[in-house]
Amino acid sequence: MVSLIRAFVAVMLVVGSAHADPDAWKRIWPNTDFEKHSVDYDTILWGGVPKDGIRSIENPEFLPVSKAANLTATDPVIGVIINGEAKAYPLSVLTRHEIANDVIGGVPVAVTYCPLCNSAVVFDRRVGGRVLEFGVSGNLRNSDMVMYDRQTESWWQ
Repeated sequence: MVSLIRAFVAVMLVVGSAHADPDAWKRIWPNTDFEKHSVDYDTILWGGVPKDGIRSIENPEFLPVSKAANLTATDPVIGVIINGEAKAYPLSVLTRHEIANDVIGGVPVAVTYCPLCNSAVVFDRRVGGRVLEFGVSGNLRNSDMVMYDRQTESWWQ
């Protein structure tokens, strides 16, 4: 238990120093290309959890509305319709996971929700001929979640 606490403290010290400093982030994100960026690093802050500390959902399972006993007619959802296929992602689930990597109407998407700023965005996960899988980086920019793709560990918002 003591070694677990020491490891946790060491990670927190390294990650906690990662404010506007790509050199500190490189220790945690060795595969990320910090030379390419479109925003100033001083706008990115550590959000208090490590990479994948908030676990995204991969290929979520869905229930028919008639069997979704935990949802009421007034529970908020993110509704998405692509190529005639409709899906609803309850905010009660996305608040705990923030990203759902899914396929809707044959299109690979990332359904994202940031509880801090109450914003939802749906992204097409196809880039450069491949399908990316997104996770929660643990970082924030303007109090909004910064995602990363697991293939290149590039940061996205």
